[in-house]
Amino acid sequence: MKTAIFISVRMKSTRLPRKALLEIKGKPAVEHLIDRLKLAKLPNSIVLCTSINPQDEVLVDLAKKNGIEYFQGSENDVLYRYVKAAEKFGVDFIIVALGDAIFIDPDYVDKTIELFKKTDADFIKIPELPVGAFTYGLKVEAVKKVCEMKDESDTEVWGGYFMEPGIFNVQDLKVEDEELRHPEVRLVIDYPEDFELIKKIYDRLYREGKIISLKEVMKLLKDHPELLEINRKAQEMYEENIEKAPKPKFKENFRNKNNKKTI
Repeated sequence: MKTAIFISVRMKSTRLPRKALLEIKGKPAVEHLIDRLKLAKLPNSIVLCTSINPQDEVLVDLAKKNGIEYFQGSENDVLYRYVKAAEKFGVDFIIVALGDAIFIDPDYVDKTIELFKKTDADFIKIPELPVGAFTYGLKVEAVKKVCEMKDESDTEVWGGYFMEPGIFNVQDLKVEDEELRHPEVRLVIDYPEDFELIKKIYDRLYREGKIISLKEVMKLLKDHPELLEINRKAQEMYEENIEKAPKPKFKENFRNKNNKKTI
């Protein structure tokens, strides 16, 4: 079985333009993420997974510079992009790392793979970690099945497909470290306020050549809760957007005469 981290990243961003390349301590934000993910022990490879849009070529150059693989696929069909990247690199299980989540914990990358080996899960999520610190685990065969089921070409929001009752084996990875169990904390870069918080965290904790641990970040925020006010409204907007997120669209032949989903 081969596992890989797919860094899902594009230059297409309206709320915070070119956020993947925003500079933090002299390096693009996504490069800090790559450095963190290299600490994970179990994945066989790291693949920067982007699109064929010419504006994303700069991300390919960044992947080459950092010695990781890259794949360019569909602009809008993120799940199909994952499938084609998995086929190219012979991957059976994907760890999805969003490119704006630069505080992903490499230990929980490994824990996700360990849980997959125990459960053969189709979809693994970590709802107890802060926003911007978790990944998703996807079995490639399950992603292929969703691509057969879905009736839309834009899958930027795709989690709902795997949550359909009775179809997929979905597992929640428990967070054993109590100090990390803070899903209300927002550590992703999606709004200007998010970037302001991330920069302040790096100003206080960053040392050249050293990777800031998630535990260090959480201790800083515990000792200085005023920092969390910087992007509190951004978190509220994020939660509102989740509520408004479109429902999965399924092909007609995915429903039987009782209007139940079937494969």
